[in-house]
Amino acid sequence: MNRLETNMAELKRTKLRIEPFDRHARKYEAWFTENKYAYLSELRALRSLLPRGGVGVEIGIGSGRFAKPLGISIGIEPSAAMMNIAHSRSIDVIDGVAESLPIAGNELDNALMVTTICFVVDLEASLREAHRILKPTGQLVVGFVDRKSFLGRIYERRKRGNVFYSAAKFYSTEELVYSLQAAGFSRFEFRQTIFNDLHQLRKVEAVRNGYGEGGFVVVAASKN
Repeated sequence: MNRLETNMAELKRTKLRIEPFDRHARKYEAWFTENKYAYLSELRALRSLLPRGGVGVEIGIGSGRFAKPLGISIGIEPSAAMMNIAHSRSIDVIDGVAESLPIAGNELDNALMVTTICFVVDLEASLREAHRILKPTGQLVVGFVDRKSFLGRIYERRKRGNVFYSAAKFYSTEELVYSLQAAGFSRFEFRQTIFNDLHQLRKVEAVRNGYGEGGFVVVAASKN
């Protein structure tokens, strides 16, 4: 396959992963209302590791559901529908993809990715780009559904029937750490939450150190 064919294939895969968010923006937003306690649990876990202060960006910001309460005012997002909703939440959103960030090198104090890694076409390139844009003292925080967890196994089984996850690729914590190390990151911290079925949640879940039990895992990684 030559470079042109490779680029066309990547564009096709990118479109397949973006299109559902453009077509089903209302359904995407409804998830956060229908799964209120899961959402609040994820926010709590992310907040426990996200650095305070400095200038940060959320890569794959979606509609801004995480950036807004976490105090992040800049986002990167390829879906026009998601961008419009994030703009309505007073967030400055730039059109772009994780594999080629429209941000200068050594520019930001921290970067956040929430469930973004399962939708990128090239995980390694995305993490290298996150590493590039961070200052030498910068941190990347990644929140995701662990493929090996009970929740990850549920999502894997239901992929074909889900408009958002049908084209997604899930990763285990070990797989993500390996890719983060390859991109130049080190000094990892872990938090986990969501220990029960989403439909059974009646309160915000606890946040625990480590990983291996919770369905949603947060990894903080340092550039140096």
